[in-house]
Amino acid sequence: MDKKVIHTSNTKTLIKNNLRNYSMFIMLALIMIIFAPLTNGNNWNPRNFTNIFFQYSYVLILAVGMVQVIIILGIDLSVGSVCAFVGALSAMIYNTGVGMPVTLLASIAMGVAIGAFQGTWVAYAKIPAFIVTLAGMLLFRGLTYIVTKVNPISLKDTGYSQLSTGTLDEALHTSKIGPYYPMALVVAVLVLVIFFIAEFLGRNKKIANEFEVAPPPLFIAKLVIISLLTLGLAERFARYRGLPIVVLVLGITVFIFHFILNNTVLGRYIYAVGGNARSAKLSGINSELITFVVFCIMGGLTGLAAVVSTGYMNSALPQAGNLFELDAIAACYIGGVSAGGGIGSVIGVIVGGLVMSAINNGMSLMNLGTHYQYVVKASILLLAVFYDIYTRRKAGLG
Repeated sequence: MDKKVIHTSNTKTLIKNNLRNYSMFIMLALIMIIFAPLTNGNNWNPRNFTNIFFQYSYVLILAVGMVQVIIILGIDLSVGSVCAFVGALSAMIYNTGVGMPVTLLASIAMGVAIGAFQGTWVAYAKIPAFIVTLAGMLLFRGLTYIVTKVNPISLKDTGYSQLSTGTLDEALHTSKIGPYYPMALVVAVLVLVIFFIAEFLGRNKKIANEFEVAPPPLFIAKLVIISLLTLGLAERFARYRGLPIVVLVLGITVFIFHFILNNTVLGRYIYAVGGNARSAKLSGINSELITFVVFCIMGGLTGLAAVVSTGYMNSALPQAGNLFELDAIAACYIGGVSAGGGIGSVIGVIVGGLVMSAINNGMSLMNLGTHYQYVVKASILLLAVFYDIYTRRKAGLG
């Protein structure tokens, strides 16, 4: 009987091939450590961890959609205005008494419709995404002012904001066990069990097909580090109010689109169109349809982000969504998305978004004004794109 040969990559090669992803995790850890003495340790406070996700989850949701747009060499400058517009309409819908599930579905549907509208111009009319979404940014900001009459729309009760600022433990009325609310730890363990099963199955499949895999010690080290990070974050949540519902929503969103990009035909086509649209077209891929679908996805996620951001503010503001597009685009480039298209991952942009969130949060705890945050965001975005272009040139890719 033939014995399967296990091809393992050496540590140096593995780290080199994944340097972009590793560097983001290292940067996030360094930022948290640097801000610790500057904020008297307040950035490690359980309450602060929860507040970071309450305040910045909309950025992470938008980044999940934006990464797919940038992979196909597009851009969406309208997401902030669309968030304001959909947020205003969703508040009006909720105030009619239809309930939160209907409001949420209606908001996502409106976002998909807006994405389809813009995607049609980009994919089939061949107008550059920059121009289409710039027009969309102006159009939907104007419509927001018309719909709201430049006045905030108050929500009739606190039910709307539960998605953004509520916790699973409070919704289920679970009691504390010692110093902990249990649901964050329970969910973390379940997620890790599913993750371990997926990792081992994926590794065995690669071995069976004689693909290269990481050496066993490095593979185990990866599982241990991810387990510690997951349980550490869950422990922070468990000490203050429990697992935020928005983190659960974000986790499901990340899982769905990470799976789509890495395990489906649509995901492969998205990367193919971004890598070389002409070659993709010649190989039989309907690049116009892929572009259209990506903008629909971006629109749907913008609708979800609109509900999250409106719920956090507990009202629909006509000026809401200001510079949301900057935050989402910055999260993508910091998270390793290539300016040349065809490269990027959902996990990478989530880490990139957390890097931006940690910096914003740290500066806020230091009582630095938003003008300093703009300077830092601009600097980091410029350096991230420079790093991408530099590494691509060094590798002979551009």
